[in-house]
Amino acid sequence: MGDANRRAALEQHWAASDANDFAAEHQIYDDHALLDYPQSGERIRGRENIQASRMAQPNQKRFTVRRVLGAGGLWISEFILSYDGQPAYVVSIMEFEDDKVVRETQYFGEPFEPGPSRVQWPNEWIEKCGWEQMATGARPDRNAATARPPDEGELGN
Repeated sequence: MGDANRRAALEQHWAASDANDFAAEHQIYDDHALLDYPQSGERIRGRENIQASRMAQPNQKRFTVRRVLGAGGLWISEFILSYDGQPAYVVSIMEFEDDKVVRETQYFGEPFEPGPSRVQWPNEWIEKCGWEQMATGARPDRNAATARPPDEGELGN
């Protein structure tokens, strides 16, 4: 499987995740895949168990993919996962063998306000993309949400 096919598989995976299509969401995983959540210490083995653990979650979930980067067998997705309207910022690291994910590690971060030492710098990118809307459970514009961070010259200094 080439990079273009892996990227397409990831796009399908995240779209199925957002649609709560559990069968399609988990097609990307190998039967013996391993899913790690380092912050909670959870390790889930096997595609069926990964799917069952996600189906058991009672929350209303929405996924807004910010970007997908990768090549070969290593791919990283950065997205906002909204649980019942409350955003969490997530990085997913997926390791492929052939056409299936054999290992995924997900890191979660809660939103926070900029510290006083950084507040003086412009937040144009955040405002442009609508991330502040996520705090209220609103979904930012999907095109802006998938945009890459601006280059330094694009901030309008």
